[in-house]
Amino acid sequence: GMRSLNISGVNITLPHKQQILPLLDRVDADAELIGAVNTVVRRDTELIGYNTDGLGFIRSLQEDVGFLPNNKSVLLLGAGGACRAAAVALLRSGVNDISIVNRNRERAEQLVNRISPAFPDQRLKVYGLGDAGYVADLQRADLIVNTTSIGLKGEDIPFCPLSKIKTSASVYDMVYSRVKTPFVHAARSRGLVAADGLGMLAGQGEEAFFLWFNIRPEKGLMKDCLQRICTL
Repeated sequence: GMRSLNISGVNITLPHKQQILPLLDRVDADAELIGAVNTVVRRDTELIGYNTDGLGFIRSLQEDVGFLPNNKSVLLLGAGGACRAAAVALLRSGVNDISIVNRNRERAEQLVNRISPAFPDQRLKVYGLGDAGYVADLQRADLIVNTTSIGLKGEDIPFCPLSKIKTSASVYDMVYSRVKTPFVHAARSRGLVAADGLGMLAGQGEEAFFLWFNIRPEKGLMKDCLQRICTL
């Protein structure tokens, strides 16, 4: 349909980010490593897949919590597609090590086995929720990220004790809502710098727009539009 209708590109959302892969002619290296595509670009008759989620995430970290990844330690909650995109983007940006915590430890191990060969000089560790090392890594992490969907319906994240997080750490919740998530509220109440995923949503959109049109949107325009929508 994209070829027939002369469509320049489309954005792909859940649950189609993985199912789209075999329908494409080419896939960007990072999108292939992540195993998911959120942006499709048509070049002549070719359909090319990209993943701009990670780029949007890194941009939001810098703009919304002032976090610069180079040589830092990060702890990621979850092991799904969002976690894979975040991990690859963080590793590309120079983090020193990443700890991945998931209820299903085996799923987290599969994620690490998939991406670790591409980053031999950086450390990736895996924990189940009950593992002793989890809390130790939570205490030393410079950034804690919720990559799960927990909080989408207003629920707390009971397995992430914010009291253990150092005061210099940043907290990022990929879930976003009109009133901020309980995770963000709880972090800010403890004096931690925290943000939700609205900036990531805007950032990935800006990167997709650039891929389609080779034009950079005005800085902050998409995020401003999203914030206005969220206040309606």
